[in-house]
Amino acid sequence: MNWDPVLQAVGSKLQQSQSSQTLHDSRRLFHGRGHCYPGFDRVCVDSYFPAILVTLFEEHEDEAGLAAQLWALAEACGYTGLAVQRRYLRGAPIAWEQGAPVEQPEARRGELRFPLTFERQNVGFFLDIEPGRQWLEQQVRDKAGQVENLKLLNLFAFTCAFSVVARAAGELEVLNIDLNKGVLKRGQANHQYNQLATKGIRFLARDALRDFKRYDRSGPFQLAVVDPPTRQKGAFDVEINYARLLEKLPACLADEADLLFVLNSPAHSEVQFREMIGNANSGYEVMERLPQNPDFPDKDLDAALKMLHVKFRR
Repeated sequence: MNWDPVLQAVGSKLQQSQSSQTLHDSRRLFHGRGHCYPGFDRVCVDSYFPAILVTLFEEHEDEAGLAAQLWALAEACGYTGLAVQRRYLRGAPIAWEQGAPVEQPEARRGELRFPLTFERQNVGFFLDIEPGRQWLEQQVRDKAGQVENLKLLNLFAFTCAFSVVARAAGELEVLNIDLNKGVLKRGQANHQYNQLATKGIRFLARDALRDFKRYDRSGPFQLAVVDPPTRQKGAFDVEINYARLLEKLPACLADEADLLFVLNSPAHSEVQFREMIGNANSGYEVMERLPQNPDFPDKDLDAALKMLHVKFRR
């Protein structure tokens, strides 16, 4: 199989990173899933320096050849190991196939670090939503010290990267909500790993929708991030539950709040997402769609990750 389009894209990104001030920041080096590279839609390559992670969503000819050729590029740039995750196999196993295993892989974002788990399908840090993290970082910088009792509600918090970024940006309280106690423990560890004070940072294992009455009185929140899974069996489905959650949310918001609503569903267009928000509450006003992470080009922006800055006014 001719892997040249993948190799050229990765080589170009690696050269770009070598001359960048953010040399070791984690990023996607090749994004096939955006359908911009015909024939390579099921291939992705990520940089978690000093590790490279190749993800294959279906079986390809000469996978070993891809790993070897990518390693030739990466080793020259100081990487020490390359792993391959085969999502098409049960359990999505990850195997180190070039160099040496990186004992503690981590995502890097400036001075912040996020330990990863290469033993699981989701390693613990999502690269595509970086524009959302940048948005929240700026919101906290603008509001911290200016807004009394600044609070952030982080729904579907996963490993709490939004919370880490917010606390690093300024003084505020954060309520992290996720059904999974395990990822919340990792979220707490992520704060400690970055030597961030956890006073005022809470981690509650709750259902964002069904348990709303169990956390809504923790507000009022001037900031909120809503980043749900597209479909979580038995728990949440954007088709059924997202609108209901957006209808409930104003009950715990401040009279004026800035919100980040995220939708990662190719089946829903931006127009449909905006309509859902507008129908949920008349106090919502969509200010802008955040730009896509440039490392995640997509042939169809309606199918891509949608991140909307929404202003709420009571």
